[in-house]
Amino acid sequence: MPSFDIVNKIDDQTLDNAINNARKEIVNRYDFRDSKTSIDLDKKGKSLHIITENDMKIKAIEDVLMQRLAKQGIDPKSLDLGKEQYAAGSMVKKDIKLIEGIDKEVAKKIVKSIKDLKLKVDPSIMEDQVRVSAKKIDDLQAVISEMRKSDFGIPLQFVNMK
Repeated sequence: MPSFDIVNKIDDQTLDNAINNARKEIVNRYDFRDSKTSIDLDKKGKSLHIITENDMKIKAIEDVLMQRLAKQGIDPKSLDLGKEQYAAGSMVKKDIKLIEGIDKEVAKKIVKSIKDLKLKVDPSIMEDQVRVSAKKIDDLQAVISEMRKSDFGIPLQFVNMK
């Protein structure tokens, strides 16, 4: 029986490339000359740590980061922009969390919207993903096209089409 999975994942290598490109751009920008700015990626904790001198530079770094992520094909919705915190001295720190996986509430919304399509498909929630199976591949492709039109607040990828 054909099936596919709806997931929310970020490719680690693509994310690393986007962050490295953002670092290079920030180092070369005139307004960041002689500033103590750092962008660190915590792969285990799935978060970014930005430290710089003021709020204006934090906003500029966020803009550069969003542009680089978009160029690499990572949806900016997968970032949870937190609040700025003041670190030691005059430095400003910001932690940005990476959102991966589909939580239970969003998974329920996805399943409900799939069932509202009235197609002969069987959606089921499996931990942090939703598996959709059907007898016809055409029904699965219809579900994918409808899910791409919908907005659930997180980026969705469709994988493991069998």
